[in-house]
Amino acid sequence: MTCIRFLYIMLLAYEKEVNMCSYDPASQKIPHEGLLNTRELGGMPCSEGTFPTGLFIRSGSPCFFSGDAVSYLKSIGVRTVIDLRAEPEIIRDGNPFMDDPSVKFYNIPLFVGDPSADTDPTMEFLRTHHLGDFYMIMLNELGDRIVKILNILRTHTDGYCLFHCAHGKDRTGVIAAILYLLAGASREDIVLNYKVSYDYAKHFLDPLIAKKDDDMKHTLRSDAINMEILLDYLEREYSMDIGRYLLENGMTPDELEGLKIRLRPQ
Repeated sequence: MTCIRFLYIMLLAYEKEVNMCSYDPASQKIPHEGLLNTRELGGMPCSEGTFPTGLFIRSGSPCFFSGDAVSYLKSIGVRTVIDLRAEPEIIRDGNPFMDDPSVKFYNIPLFVGDPSADTDPTMEFLRTHHLGDFYMIMLNELGDRIVKILNILRTHTDGYCLFHCAHGKDRTGVIAAILYLLAGASREDIVLNYKVSYDYAKHFLDPLIAKKDDDMKHTLRSDAINMEILLDYLEREYSMDIGRYLLENGMTPDELEGLKIRLRPQ
């Protein structure tokens, strides 16, 4: 075999391996037109396989779903719902799963205040900061709630567990990123998984963005820099060891090991 032919065959083998490991976020979308930014977490490439399917769904708020979307999610196995929104959001918009006896419902807010109010202190902060800066605050100040959420995800055993915030990009995106870090997903794929939220909710978000002040429009997008800021913080403070972060915020070693087992790549 000539040297050139050998190199060509090696190149084909490399391209095949890359294609097998490539990540397409669109492959995770739940196919129903009434949903908002609703995706299966499974299928993400990880260092030792792919993130397990059939466990978790991330989404925008079900109060923004249309048609029979809620019934559809129940039909594919959603049995647990974690609402990450603040109390004012739930009082104002409700949640169709909240009083459903067939679903275990939890409300664990990852926002203190009301993100719909531009005068809210956090929203005022975001006039001059990136969303990623808010994500760092979330990790620093609400670590006990994050641990509680992950323990629910660890222990639920019946069907899918759906977790959501308002648009499925910020609070939801942080929880998804933590799960993917624990499972061994790459930084690049985690950023991509975050970034496409705006693409998948664009039809819903663009009319809202048009009404925002110029310095607040970014709060309704999912610019890559936001997740980069969060991951840079985790690299700087925890050497990207998200398990250490969880232990420092109240998760026990046995709980962490159980969560890692639950997330073991397929």
